[in-house]
Order: sequence, then structure tokens, then C-alpha cells
Amino acid sequence: MGEDYKAGCPPNNAAPAGDGGPEATEAEEDFVDPWTVQTSSAKGVDYDKLIVRFGSSKIDKELINRIERATGQRPHRFLRRGIFFSHRDMNQVLDAYENKKPFYLYTGRGPSSEAMHVGHLIPFIFTKWLQDVFNVPLVIQMTDDEKYLWKDLTLDQAHGYAVENAKDIIACGFDINKTFIFSDLDYMGMSPGFYRNVVKIQKHVTFNQVKGIFGFTDSDCIGKISFPAIQAAPSFSNSFPQIFGDKTDVQCLIPCAIDQDPYFRMTRDVAPRIGYPKPALLHSTFFPALQGAQTKMSASDPNSSIFLTDTAKQIKTKVNKHAFSGGRDTIEEHRQFGGNCDVDVSFMYLTFFLEDDDKLEQIRKDYTSGAMLTGELKKELVEVLQPLIAEHQARRKEVTEEIVKEFMTPRKLSYDFQ
Repeated sequence: MGEDYKAGCPPNNAAPAGDGGPEATEAEEDFVDPWTVQTSSAKGVDYDKLIVRFGSSKIDKELINRIERATGQRPHRFLRRGIFFSHRDMNQVLDAYENKKPFYLYTGRGPSSEAMHVGHLIPFIFTKWLQDVFNVPLVIQMTDDEKYLWKDLTLDQAHGYAVENAKDIIACGFDINKTFIFSDLDYMGMSPGFYRNVVKIQKHVTFNQVKGIFGFTDSDCIGKISFPAIQAAPSFSNSFPQIFGDKTDVQCLIPCAIDQDPYFRMTRDVAPRIGYPKPALLHSTFFPALQGAQTKMSASDPNSSIFLTDTAKQIKTKVNKHAFSGGRDTIEEHRQFGGNCDVDVSFMYLTFFLEDDDKLEQIRKDYTSGAMLTGELKKELVEVLQPLIAEHQARRKEVTEEIVKEFMTPRKLSYDFQ
């Protein structure tokens, strides 16, 4: 799976589907695909191994410095801290940008429930920053069709979740003049350009390939088997004629969690064969569940994460009661031996949400040395999360049905490049 996918050559490490899909190698290996992320380590997934396995490139200091030079802005904390840690062809995007060549952003969300949690915001917080510093248009795909095919939902429920989730996404502060949010169920039926690209992609990917990439089996419905082409299509600019006209050569940059990479390995393989540029990618790490990095966050388990609907009191209770701790069993031991930031979920969450690098480093030192106790660390996190969530809720309240409609209406976007 390490290379871009080649037609007609199945990946040499593809396990039979019965072994838990193509990405599982041996028992202790992390397992990552677009639907499941499993690790046995309390530290979470080994991302260096994942880069090697997926064949992407590490975002190194040099690339971060280059982004800073190109934008004239301090790199986002997600870049500074290795939360966005891997890329494909980001240097190419920067080459284009420095030569005043256009590019656009594409990200998305699978709306499987009405409630989103803080982990769901990670790609959107970063994408908003990219939109601001590069001043480029953005398309956001709501894959309500995917959720209908994979989950036990009606079409109306899936579409309803897409609209509700769009409100949370809009509340991240995206520029309405540069952002188009679309539901697949709506847009596919009204955009010939989009559907034409879906069909082109479908023609160039075999059933064998999607079995190899996604682990589909003969008993999966045919909707699942053809879905990857729908997630691939927004990578090509002429899927959005109202934004780009008939331009086929506008480069696309996709910020997403690395579990979505299989879709875009497939897309990057198909692109040159249908005459389009390959999309570039920026990959983020996974957001750990409250109970520890090796447990799964689930919308059906309210204690597995901090939801965007939680009250200040709920946030405090959840963090104090459920956040997995890297502290010692007794205060005496903790003072003597110190805590373990590598497995402590409260510290992990602070790396995502505390802006101040110096303060974060001080907390890391104090906790590791035992000067700071787990209760104090959790208090720091609660003080960061409470205002963050409260401000998000206030912004979401201001998102009216009219605003959602405007974001979701296919239209020309305003941007600078010719």
C-alpha cells in the first residue's frame, strides 16, 4: 500500500479480507482504514510506521519553514506540534502558490450523527487557517450518501445530519464568499460536471483495486464499491463549474485525517489517466478518545469524547471522571516519579487546543517531574475547553437556515487568481 496505486497490480501486502482488511499486517500492528482505527498502544498509533506503510512524506521543519515564508504567517500550532504530520506533494502546491498559480482546498465530513465532538473539528480548524493564510477557495463535501450506505440510517436522516453538521462547520468561521459546502445527495443530482468526473473515475478503477485498497468483500452492497469515486471527484476542479468554469488544471490540496488516505491514493493513481493533476494532501493524526488513545471515540458513548453540545459542567465532569491519566497511583509516587505525558489524554488534548507553546512546555515539564498533579493538569484542560466550546456554541447559534442555504448553494466564489 506504500506507493500510489498501480492499475492491475494488487498491493503485495494486502491481507485477505478476513484478516480485518488490507491495512492489518500482524497482530501488534496498528490497524488503520477509513472506518476503523485500532492500536494496542496507550501512546496511540505509531505515525512514523504509518508514513512508511502509506508511502507519504513526513512534514519536516524545512517544509514548515517554507509554509511560513510563503504565507508570511506563523505556522499553525497543528504544524508546529506535528498534529498535521504527513503530506503528499505539498511542495508542489507551494511552488504553484509562489508562482501565483491557483489552488483550492477540499475537505469533508461523514455526517453519521447530529452531535459532533471536538475531534471532528481538527481538520476544519486547520482548513480555516489554510483558507485564511493562502486566501483560496474551499469545497467541503458532506458524504450523506456514504453514511446511508454504511450505517443504519434513512436517506432523510443522513441528509438531515449533513445540514446539522454543516452548522458546526460554518461556526468554525469559514469565509462565506470563498466556501462551498455540499451534500452529495443534493449536489450530485444538479451538477453534470461532478457526475461526469465520478463516471470517469469509476471507469478507471477495477473491483479488484477497491477490494485491495478498501477491503470490500463480495457481500458488500454495490453502493459501497462505487462510493470511493464520489469522494475522489471533488479533487478535480471541473467538478465545480460554477467556481472554476471548465478549468481542469487547478491543483487541489486536501487536509484530512490520515485514515482517509486510501481514497486519495486511489484518486492520485487515476488522475493522470483521465488528464487531471493529482491532488496534494496534508494528513493529521487521530484525536484520542477520553478513555485513552487505544479506545475508540463513539458518538453513541457520550463519555468517549467532549461533544460540541456539552455544557461547562459536563466538560468538567467528563475530564475529571473519564480522561485517561498518565499519573501515578498515589500523590507520593507521583511527586517522586512524575506523570507520563505520552499516555495522558488531558495533556494530549492540550497539545491540540492550547495555543501558547511556552505554557504547554511548562505543563509538560511540571507534570513529568511530578510538580503538577493530575487534578491540576485536568483543571488546565477544563479551563481551555470550556471557553472554546462555549464560543463555538455561541457562533453556532448565529448560524441561521438562510446562512446554511447560502453556503450550500452552488455559486461563484470570490478569489484573487485569474
